[in-house]
Amino acid sequence: MLLEDQRFLHEDLERLEQGISDRVGEDPRHIRDRLNRDHQISGFLTRIQEQSTRLLSIYHDTEGLRSKEIQAISTGDPFDEFYNNLGEIKDFHRRYPNEPVENLERAYKRKAPGEGESATAEVDNMFTGEEAYGRYLDLTMLHEDYLNIPNNKRVTYLQYLQSFDQFLPPHMAMKRAEKNTDQYFRYVGRLADYLEGFLRRTRPLEDLDKFFSSIDQDFEKAWDANEVPGWGPMTQPSGPAAPVTEGTGEGVWCRDCEKEFKNENVYKAHLSGKKHIKSAEARKAAAGGDDTNGTTAMTNGHGSAGGRSNGVTVQRLKERAIAEREYRIRRLASALETVRSDTRVNVERKQGMTERERQMELEAFYAEQDAPPTGGRGQGEESDSDDEEKIYNPLKLPLAWDGKPIPYWLYKLHGLGVEFPCEICGNFVYMGRRAFEKHFNEARHIYGLRCLGVTNTTLFREITGIEDALKLWDKIQRDKRQENTKGDGVVQMEDAEGNVMPEKVYYDLQKQGLL
Repeated sequence: MLLEDQRFLHEDLERLEQGISDRVGEDPRHIRDRLNRDHQISGFLTRIQEQSTRLLSIYHDTEGLRSKEIQAISTGDPFDEFYNNLGEIKDFHRRYPNEPVENLERAYKRKAPGEGESATAEVDNMFTGEEAYGRYLDLTMLHEDYLNIPNNKRVTYLQYLQSFDQFLPPHMAMKRAEKNTDQYFRYVGRLADYLEGFLRRTRPLEDLDKFFSSIDQDFEKAWDANEVPGWGPMTQPSGPAAPVTEGTGEGVWCRDCEKEFKNENVYKAHLSGKKHIKSAEARKAAAGGDDTNGTTAMTNGHGSAGGRSNGVTVQRLKERAIAEREYRIRRLASALETVRSDTRVNVERKQGMTERERQMELEAFYAEQDAPPTGGRGQGEESDSDDEEKIYNPLKLPLAWDGKPIPYWLYKLHGLGVEFPCEICGNFVYMGRRAFEKHFNEARHIYGLRCLGVTNTTLFREITGIEDALKLWDKIQRDKRQENTKGDGVVQMEDAEGNVMPEKVYYDLQKQGLL
């Protein structure tokens, strides 16, 4: 029966290819229909790989069963072989009388509504109501977990959406030693699993396994090079001249307090403070009570040094696991930046709505969910739907997510009728204060500033004029040059009365005869 299995596999592969071709030619309008189509295609591709593997094993014929079957058909009596196979088939159906017959023609055919199965059965239970079929993130439970972590910073849900992938101060108040807890480890694990699962649910046709493996490889390289933010080695020497492997890399990093100081004198004064001494003692206790200069005894020998080495090694392994999850969250959040931005806008929009409007929006969402999918209508039905899609909008209000104009009071509340032009963006006009404030972090405005020679764009918020931006940039450059030259190469002069002054001032007074 191997030849029949081989024929069946070939037919199955052809039916799968035809099913994929039929679905690729579709263009669903609703996001639910598109996700359902993509998940069906992904399932078909997975089955193609499985069936191709089975077919290759038959062709390889490592046990020689296929060759024996071909020899039995070609050399013996074909009718005897036929009746033997027929007897096996009848015996199978006598033992399993209710076994259904697989119809490949109908197995991969697109099911129309009303054929006993929902057209979107594969995605109906994949998403929560807050996610709206992958349009938004649902981090409400993870936000609760974040707030329940001890010594953590209290933030609102909107602030959490903005900074859930930021694990260094000032976004997170926790120190490095406080992160080595099971509760924090479980939190970052759940957050990474959610983001990874969201990607798999919303992008079923992408090669996500390759993307996830690249994240693991990049983390391995960064960890070996001690370049993971916030997780530098604990064995580096302390002091002002120590290399800064954490923070911004521009100042002096205090490993005990996990804080960066821009000025070396401030750092030295900080070393004698009670807060620093308390943090240093806590870090040494966590590391096994080592010497006072910040180094840790790590040796392969026996005795107490070996015991401390084992403790530090276990701690370092735990830190590595936490750092890996934080690194993965950063990369996944970067891949979901568009969805993340849409989620923040959606949360802000819902906060400005009344309870009745939220209820009406939820009812409209479920009504749209229960409506039959688009496509396959007759000419009369299509004309009726065209009449229904004509929306009366004399005030030219912006459209909401359901394609209908937003309420006029919401339009006035957000000031969407107020124009905010930006000369740096090529005199582009932004409607509403929120869109205007948001555009300072967008590519159009940043590109316009870089064309003017501005590299530090964070200091130019609320500046829209080209002349104002150039004046501010010149002032920043002059101040920076003055700071660099201040105190360097200045010669002090002293007059007969003991007054000390710069050399230039001394010679100017001398020329005027005042000395």
